[in-house]
Amino acid sequence: MALTLFSRRATARSLGSCTTIRAFSTPVNDTFPPSPSAPPPPPEASHVLRNAVSAQGTRYDWTRDEIRDIYNTPLMELAFQSATLHRRFHRPSAIQMCTLMNIKTGGCSEDCSYCAQSSRYNTGLTATKMSSVDSVLEAARIAKSNGSTRFCMGAAWRDMRGRKTSLKNVKSMIEGVRAMDLEVCVTLGMIDQAQAEDLAQAGLTAYNHNLDTSREHYPSVISTRTYDERLQTLSHVRQAGINVCSGGILGLGETPEDHVGLIHTVSTLPQHPESFPVNALVPIKGTPLGDKLPEGKRPIPFDAILRTIATARLTMPATIIRIAAGRTTMSEAEQILCFSAGANAVFTGEKMLTTEAVGWDTDKAMFEKYGLVPMKSFERGELREMKGKLEASSWRDVKDAAEQDGKAVGLEF
Repeated sequence: MALTLFSRRATARSLGSCTTIRAFSTPVNDTFPPSPSAPPPPPEASHVLRNAVSAQGTRYDWTRDEIRDIYNTPLMELAFQSATLHRRFHRPSAIQMCTLMNIKTGGCSEDCSYCAQSSRYNTGLTATKMSSVDSVLEAARIAKSNGSTRFCMGAAWRDMRGRKTSLKNVKSMIEGVRAMDLEVCVTLGMIDQAQAEDLAQAGLTAYNHNLDTSREHYPSVISTRTYDERLQTLSHVRQAGINVCSGGILGLGETPEDHVGLIHTVSTLPQHPESFPVNALVPIKGTPLGDKLPEGKRPIPFDAILRTIATARLTMPATIIRIAAGRTTMSEAEQILCFSAGANAVFTGEKMLTTEAVGWDTDKAMFEKYGLVPMKSFERGELREMKGKLEASSWRDVKDAAEQDGKAVGLEF
């Protein structure tokens, strides 16, 4: 009797449940173009969130109220919906590996309250002259051999005025890195239009100039450069035809409203940044912000980082979102949550300017564990219904192609 009843219940459950059961170990094909309407936000989601998730392209007229509405969505729902949109514009398994080299360390005249390279603070950092072209190109070759497809170079100074020799050397570095079929990005402080044109002619892929935080909070972080001067540099870069890379730093003593303000500024630029780095403050003793933070305390809670990434993805669907400084404080699980919500690039290698970076070997192991693959050079977000089929037809094809590319430069997966 009991056996008969159990059988009937089992039959009833099987009839009322999904007919397809997939083992967790089954590779997921992430290249099927999803239906524009699936899965829809729940009825209780705001109309702002519903419109964002159903976007067919980028928009540049976001209001601050709209971004605040998205940012304050319950976090589980926010991350799920940003992941939904992310999969419509990007290959969710593809993460770009970027390497950042300090080509001129310390001695900067600015007073950025978080930066070890300011000459105003005693952080124990020794200022250096600019690295040679050959040493930079050798570092780029090492980065490529380890799977990086974007090589970034940073110099610690306020601007490029009176630096003709340095600009000439930077252009040689750019040309050499581009000859390796790598994307190349530089951050050199403020530049004028003529300097931006010179960098464009050398083949520069992107120019990084972070806004750091909201316009309102900015004066409490730095006084030697205005917010509008930062925006002017971005304008010069954009007009020269160079991709803009601009993001922020979380943990500068700001509020959630400042995260909203930062995203509002970048998402209403004439063009969205090609990439949006999300940094978490790395507190350095000797800097004003580093000295304020109690020993061992995390500068910014993880939920704020995840909210910022998810909101940036929903407002700038085609932008590459980069997990930058501070990733060493994140657990592996936290990083995967960020990738799921829309982040699709990391900085990896031996160093990230003056701070520690997650190493190549660690990232390769994480990629293998979670089925992630290195993003190819110059791969960009685009609405996949419009883009059509990707080169690869399955997750296995994507990984095979990545392995072949890696083996060509001696990279083991």
